[in-house]
Amino acid sequence: MVVVFVLCLFLLLGAVHWYVWKRVVRDTAPPGARGRRVRRAGAAALTVLPLLSVSAFVSGRAGFPFRLQQVLAWPGYLWLAVLLYLTLALLAAELLRPLLLRRRAREPHAAAATAPRTQEPHAAAPVHREEAASGAAPPRPEAGAPGRRLVVSRALAGTASAAALGTVAYGTRSVLKGPRTTHVTVPLRRLPRAAHGFRIAVVSDIHLGPVLGRAHTQRVVDAVNATQPDLIAVVGDLVDGTVEDLRDAAEPLRRLRARHGQFFVTGNHEYYAGAAPWLARLRELGLHPLENDRVEIAGFDLAGVNDVGGEAFGQGPDFARALGDRDRSRASVLLAHQPVQIHEAVRHGVGLQLSGHTHGGQLWPGNLVAALANPTVAGLERYGDTQLYVTRGAGAWGPPVRVGARSDITVVRLASHDA
Repeated sequence: MVVVFVLCLFLLLGAVHWYVWKRVVRDTAPPGARGRRVRRAGAAALTVLPLLSVSAFVSGRAGFPFRLQQVLAWPGYLWLAVLLYLTLALLAAELLRPLLLRRRAREPHAAAATAPRTQEPHAAAPVHREEAASGAAPPRPEAGAPGRRLVVSRALAGTASAAALGTVAYGTRSVLKGPRTTHVTVPLRRLPRAAHGFRIAVVSDIHLGPVLGRAHTQRVVDAVNATQPDLIAVVGDLVDGTVEDLRDAAEPLRRLRARHGQFFVTGNHEYYAGAAPWLARLRELGLHPLENDRVEIAGFDLAGVNDVGGEAFGQGPDFARALGDRDRSRASVLLAHQPVQIHEAVRHGVGLQLSGHTHGGQLWPGNLVAALANPTVAGLERYGDTQLYVTRGAGAWGPPVRVGARSDITVVRLASHDA
């Protein structure tokens, strides 16, 4: 099944690249030898770019040197974002193409019908004997301007390319600016009056790796510390690489500050990178991993469970261990990377689950795809007596681009019903 899936994925990728080549290169190339050179150059570019993208994805797991991973990552990942929006723009342009061609086709006839007759027709020019014998009409002189189909193709391809590049540039700038801060108040049942207004800074999906490094970590740390939270919760997918490669990139995490501490739960990407070394490294940096564990905070229980991605490594979530013996008369907050873990949280009587994982879709219309796999894509929703808050995340996976899903950290303010 995996082989079939990969084969179908490559066939789809090839079909999309052929379509882009057809509309952007072949249909816009000038006639003659120059056009042949343009088509060959376009074919070469649309062969190299997807190879860079595939190489960027496999380089980490294949053990490429980290410097090579960085070289491959920027062009490889950015091309995927450009390809997405270029394809969408070209498909939208297909709706306009027949209208523009029909309109331009009518214009010459309309011009001929309204043009004044300035002179009487002359006698036909003599025809060469060879032309008369073959029955072929004499060649018409070159007008110097491209045909209407070429003009329309160039206009549509140029507009689509500009729209795609502009969208990706905007989305990249959004990521590199760092996350914005959002605030949400969550009434939490059983929370005592003394804990009313307790503030948790929730950050997820930082995705340190070949693209986002130390400068990005520092932006996130500065944004979190600026909120002066009572507690910091990092809910998974912190890294896309090994401790050896990303030791320096993670160093600014040491400066996270909160009165009641900094806590961490694993995401699925920690298991791809090697969870055990990272958990040890995070302890050195002052974060407290909650591995199917629980601590008592002022007025409520804070629990954390491993990500479901850890099941393949014998380190999956264990809700009974984290929550089974707790005093249910106390308020509870659960840190769990994936929103799908909400159903177990409901069964264990959790008051509030804090999650990430979805990126809010990251690249529109990815939010529609994310909604198929997650009960909540972003924001606050209620499931029975349990509330779920999903942050869009502070980084980006794959392309360092966000469109329609700005990166964020969230300050969750807990409210007591007795206040």
